[in-house]
Amino acid sequence: AGAAAEARFISSAKGKGLFATKNIRKGETVFVERPVVSSQFLWNALYNYRACDHCLRALETAEENAQRLLGKSSLVLPHPEQCSIRKDLHQQCPRCQVTYCSAECRQAALEQYHQVLCLGASRDDPTHPLNKLQEAWRNMHYPPETSSIMLMARMVATVKQAKDKEWWIKAFSQFCSKTANEEEEIVHKLLGDKFKGQLELLRLLFTEALYDEYLSRWFTPEGFRSLFALVGTNGQGIGTSSLSQWVHACDALDLPMLQREELDAFIDQLYKDIEKESGEFLNCEGSGLYVLQSCCNHSCIPNAETSFPENNFLLHLTALEDIEAGEEICISYLDCCQRERSRHSRNKILRENYLFTCSCPKCLAQADDADVTSDEEEEGEGETDDAELEDEMTDV
Repeated sequence: AGAAAEARFISSAKGKGLFATKNIRKGETVFVERPVVSSQFLWNALYNYRACDHCLRALETAEENAQRLLGKSSLVLPHPEQCSIRKDLHQQCPRCQVTYCSAECRQAALEQYHQVLCLGASRDDPTHPLNKLQEAWRNMHYPPETSSIMLMARMVATVKQAKDKEWWIKAFSQFCSKTANEEEEIVHKLLGDKFKGQLELLRLLFTEALYDEYLSRWFTPEGFRSLFALVGTNGQGIGTSSLSQWVHACDALDLPMLQREELDAFIDQLYKDIEKESGEFLNCEGSGLYVLQSCCNHSCIPNAETSFPENNFLLHLTALEDIEAGEEICISYLDCCQRERSRHSRNKILRENYLFTCSCPKCLAQADDADVTSDEEEEGEGETDDAELEDEMTDV
């Protein structure tokens, strides 16, 4: 079949972009990609969002998931047969007891990075260097989480375990890198005001836990900052949820009209109740590095979007419009609500988080608009909450 898309170099200012190699129809899957490395967020795991330690597949049944998010153990979900979770396949690492969704994931983790990172009997020992590193990170990076020090730890562990270390270093080096000033900005964004002191503390703990002669450059102040910025810039959020899988399966059921209306009303009410109890934190969340997806540039009128319909780390890129061969494939780094804001506000978010000013057709068309400040816009923002919840629910 051949890939429907390929990465091409655009310019030194823009770096790479992703281009269609053939005509792609609206609604078509452009590609499915697995990450080079991924990891669940640390607070997310601490709060009992149980996910496979390798592929982030949610491990709770849809009913358990809903019960926990509602704080109500008596809840019963209709159509339990629509839940895709197979507990009989779950496996644990015999040494440290982290849980995987399958024997395949346990094996894949062991072969790629887990031998180095397995805590064995020290799993609950607060003085173990890896536990100290995770604790320090949690104290610096509160929810909503956007990154994880464990993604970097898995990168190091992967190279340590690899027979062909150069291959992996090359794999990691293809992710877009930044100048020292840009790196500093990204790290600052992730760590806040005290970033220099915090970064140095993290680097020392990272070194204590993982130092490797072969990768010595990654442990220097400059190398560590680069690694940090690489993860900060290229990390793609991953969200999985057995409840949302169950909802999608229920949506697809062929039911008599009355039953359909009842089920829809039940699901709507369930999400409203969950929002009251758990706010917007519905999913098992983490981040990963994806080679192709990281080449996708941003547009405020994207022609493709990413999602995780398999309830694990497999990223699906889907066309939102017909895309012609040779056309650039763009995703949006902004959510639906942010995309509706003025060009000025959109670019403020993009500059702060991704260090660029957008020149997509929408931004160019609005170039002469007055620079509305966010305060003026925020008056109109009260209504977006429901839309954002909608967005949270459909992201997975």
